[in-house]
This record gives sequence, structure tokens and C-alpha cells, in this order.
Amino acid sequence: MEQIRLTLPDGAVIEVPKGTTALEVAQKLSPRLAREALTVEVNGVLRDLTAPLTEDATIRFHTFETPQGREVYRHTAAHVLAQAVKRLRPDAKVTIGPPIEDGFYYDFDTEPFKPEDLERIEEEMRRIIQEDHPTQRIEVDRDQARELFARMGESYKLEILDEIPEEEVISLYKQGEFTDLCRGPHLPSTGRIKYVKLLHTAGAYWRGDERNVQLQRVYGTAFERKSDLEAYLKRLEEAERRDHRRLGRQLDLFSTHQDLGGGLILWHPRGALVRYLIEQFWREEHLKAGYEFVVTPHIGRSTLWETSGHLGFFRENMYSPIEVDGIDYYLKPMNCPFHILIYKSRQRSYRELPLRWAELGTVYRYERAGVLHGLMRVRGFTQDDAHLFCRPEQMPQEIDRVLQFCLSILRAFGFEEFQAYLATRPEKAVGDPSQWEAAEGALREALDRAGLSYTVDEGGGAFYGPKIDLKIKDALDREWQCSTIQFDFNLPERFDITYIGEDGREHRPYMIHRALLGSIERFFGVLLEHYAGAFPVWLAPTQAVVITITDDQREYAVQVRDRLRAAGLRAEADLRNEKLGYKIREAQLAKVPYMLVVGQREVESGQVAVRARSGENLGPMSVEQFVHRVQEEINAKR
Repeated sequence: MEQIRLTLPDGAVIEVPKGTTALEVAQKLSPRLAREALTVEVNGVLRDLTAPLTEDATIRFHTFETPQGREVYRHTAAHVLAQAVKRLRPDAKVTIGPPIEDGFYYDFDTEPFKPEDLERIEEEMRRIIQEDHPTQRIEVDRDQARELFARMGESYKLEILDEIPEEEVISLYKQGEFTDLCRGPHLPSTGRIKYVKLLHTAGAYWRGDERNVQLQRVYGTAFERKSDLEAYLKRLEEAERRDHRRLGRQLDLFSTHQDLGGGLILWHPRGALVRYLIEQFWREEHLKAGYEFVVTPHIGRSTLWETSGHLGFFRENMYSPIEVDGIDYYLKPMNCPFHILIYKSRQRSYRELPLRWAELGTVYRYERAGVLHGLMRVRGFTQDDAHLFCRPEQMPQEIDRVLQFCLSILRAFGFEEFQAYLATRPEKAVGDPSQWEAAEGALREALDRAGLSYTVDEGGGAFYGPKIDLKIKDALDREWQCSTIQFDFNLPERFDITYIGEDGREHRPYMIHRALLGSIERFFGVLLEHYAGAFPVWLAPTQAVVITITDDQREYAVQVRDRLRAAGLRAEADLRNEKLGYKIREAQLAKVPYMLVVGQREVESGQVAVRARSGENLGPMSVEQFVHRVQEEINAKR
């Protein structure tokens, strides 16, 4: 029998008969591997464990401990969900059901689900898992697939089928009585799934387009170990407690309104104050770092967006034009073309470079209604944009500066864990290859010098330049995209920007886009969830509240409040005729960092009894001592 050679991750080579399945290979290597393997990677492509191996290959097995293994595990769980729904609602039409981070979902064209429906579906899923149906991959021609799904009445599958390229193999996956159109791979059988939990339902438009029919989406998750599922559900509870939309209402920070329109934010006084503090710190630090501020309009003529390429490449995310004097104007989706026009306002010399221009510029992008999400996904947002223009020889130093600057600002807001992603030159790109090589080298070296771990996305850069994406980790260990350092070899060419070099000739500057916080709205939401609304003292809208025990301390409480305000602290006084415990609880719910209780003893001693919002009793101290304590905390950004 013909043998094939399989190379393992450690470099070892084994020979097996042609046609041996990956599962049989795993059994040969280790009984434990055979139990734990969920999928196999063959020459870089994920495949079913039950697929026969027919040629020499490099193989790698994936378990639940790897992202690839979890993806296949949860993809199969999504099929089990669809099978369960079809058993309970035979008339439901299935659409798509992908794995997602930490779980999966499936969309159905059916009547809305009720909470009790989810319980029944989950019970049916467990039954399907116990039945341990083998998952079978079936390759068919297009006509066979069309006939099958037409007979099943699955109109959405027919639509998906029409979009599959002619050269692509049509594959179905069958488990028990359920058959789905799917590329795979999947687990060998439904019984390999251990613990499933359906989480919630939501409405979702077909294709994400609100003009299409609204579907019913069911979210779920699946784990191999019960303890991992329980830990995940606890994290979900904590995430719900920290949800920025709920906290925004509870703390009276911001709101949205139907009459205003989706994706547009109304900032209330307390939220606007926190936003002001974020922006003021941002401005102060930029001035220290050698940046200059620019301010640009909210709209621009269509010719500007034609030159920049936005009308060609970004039109679907832009709003319809506004006609002014017979000329089309567009709300700006980005600030960069305006900054380039400032650069072009006069001839530049090499002596002026580098130029570091920053703007808190509000931009407008069309987002479908189905993806809008509080502050995290909006239609109007303020981007903390900066553009650097420098000479080629200045570029490495500028990259170092901007990366260190990003890290220092993010650390000031309390973030200490970072993950960087470097995206390199794609197959189709503009700009000289030597420019790309120099830019990528500078990005790599800056990451190395910063001591950051990073993942390289080979060929994942935009066509106009390589970039670094910097992600932060919050209190729940979730990653959030914030800072981006993006080279651009395209816009300088499109706008023909130059500087006069030492040789008296025109040269093209390097242009680097830089967003630090990303957008003020989204960063505010991330901060809100990271701190669960309990902002550090320097960002808290109210830093201290003076609380009276009885009406006899009203005058003294007002004096203390005014002394705190005179010292630059944001202080209030709670003079209501309510019980002390009630007023302390109210302040804690409002996430006020400090409560200064004043009774007759404090009036006589000229002190305040200080309590932290955590409940810790810090004891009596003078007003001056308290001010000194808070000012130290503010200055240290603790």
C-alpha cells in the first residue's frame, strides 16, 4: 500500500498508508491526543479529523486550547443549535451560524423566541449531543445542492449558494436528519460537545441591511469543561454589570434619543465633564510632546473627496451630499485630507519638518442600524487624530516617539497590558517597495525597543502603507483597539505634497496617520466599563461629597464644600434631611470617590470624617490634609 509522509510540528516525520484519517494518526500518536483533538491543520488548511490524508503534508492537531480548535468546536455547536430549532420549529428557515469570539450564533427566519423557547432549544441540543450523530461532509455539484435546498424550502441557502464562486467546491454537512450548506470543518460527531448554554436572542437583519427581513438571532456558547462554562457565565454577569449603556443611564452621563437618530450621542453635564477632563489631559500632553493643534470644518467639497479617493473607496460609509450653491459637499468621514490642505497652504522646507498636527475632529460615518452599540459603534464621533509629516531620515525616530507617546497616555488612564499587531505590505500596494521596507523596519524596531509582544499580519496592511494597531486589555481581560500608527504612501501622491530639501529640490515627505484613543466616544465607553463607572479621582465628575448628619451641620458643610472647590476639587454637599446611611449609599451608587461626613464633633474640631466609596473608613482629618491627599492622587493619576 502506498505510504505518505506526515511532518509533525516538532519536525518528526511519520509514514502512514495513503487514505489514513487524521483521527487514526492521532490514535497512533497518543490516546490522549485522539481524545482531545478537534480538528487538524493540513499544510495550513483546517480539515475534518475524519478526512482521509492523500499526500505528503505538514500536519498540526488543534484542541480546545487553541483558537482553531475552539472555532471548530463552536461551529459544530451552532449546527446543533440549528438542528434543535428545526426539530422544534420545522417551518423556521435557517440562514447563517458562525462561531464568534467566546461562542456562536445562528439566525433564523421565524417568529421571535421567548425565554422559555431558549430553555426548550437548549434541552433539545443536549439531546442531539447525547445522540452522538456523526458529522458527514458531502461534496455535491451546484445543481444537486440547489435541488436539495429547494425541496427543503431553505430559500436563504439558495441565495448563499448563488454567491459561491463557480470554481469553489460545494460542500454540505449532515448530522442526523439535519443537513446544512457549509465549508466546515466540524467535529467528528455531535457527542464531542460537552457543555452548551444559550445566552440570549436579538433581532438581526438579513445581510445586515435594515431594508431586508428581520431575523431572529440566538446566541450561545460551548465549553469542554463545566468549570470553564461557569467561569465564563460569571464574566458575562460582570460584563453586564459594567455595561456602559446601563452605567451611562445610572450615572446620568449620556443618552441617545429616537428623535435625534441612531448612533448620535447626547452628552449630559456629568458625562460632558468627564469628556472635557479626558480631552484637556489629551491636549496638555500633546503640547508637551511637541504637537501643534489644527481645527478643520465638518464638511468639504466633493472634489476634495475625489482627490483623496474617499468617494471611490469609502463612499458606502459616507452620507449623501449636501448641495450648496449647486456644488456637492460631504460630511467628513476622516480628517486627513483637511490636514493635507493645511500642509499645502504654502511651500514647506526641510527645516520645518517634522510637523506633528493633532485635532479632536468630529467625523461622520454611515453605520447600519443593526451594528450601532451605545458609545462603541456610533455614526458621529470625535477622532483624536494626528498626522506627522517628516523627512525619510526622521521617520524611525518619529515612530519611536509616537509609540512611546501612545503607551504613556494609555498608562495614565490605567491600562498596563498591551498587545500590538503589525500589518505588512499586501500583494497590491502603492508606493516604492523600498519605502515599505523602511517603514516596516521602523515599526518592528520601535515595537522591539518598547518591549511589546506583537503579532505580524503578513500582507495584512492597507494598500497605502503598513501599520501598528495597539490593543489594550481591560479589567475583564477583553482586548480593545485604540491606537493606530499608519503609514500612508497614497495621499501624499494624490495631493502632490512636497518639501524643499537641502539640495533645493522638491521631495515627498513621509506621512503617518496616528489615532491614540481611537475615538473619544468609544474610549469613554471602554473607560466606563473598565472602571465599572468608578472613575479614578482625577476623572470623577464629583470627587467628594460633604454629608451632614443633621441639619445643625448645614452651614459647616457648605463651608467645607466651598473650601474644597477653592482648592480646585469638584465637590458637592448633601444637605438633605435624610438618614446618614441613605446618603452614604446614594453617594456610593453615584461612584463618588470620597464622602466627607460632618457631625457635631467635626464642626467642633474643624475636621471631616473621610470614607472611601469602597466603604473603607479613613478616619478624621483636616480639610487641608484631605485636599493634599486628593491632589497627590490626582497628580499621580492613580
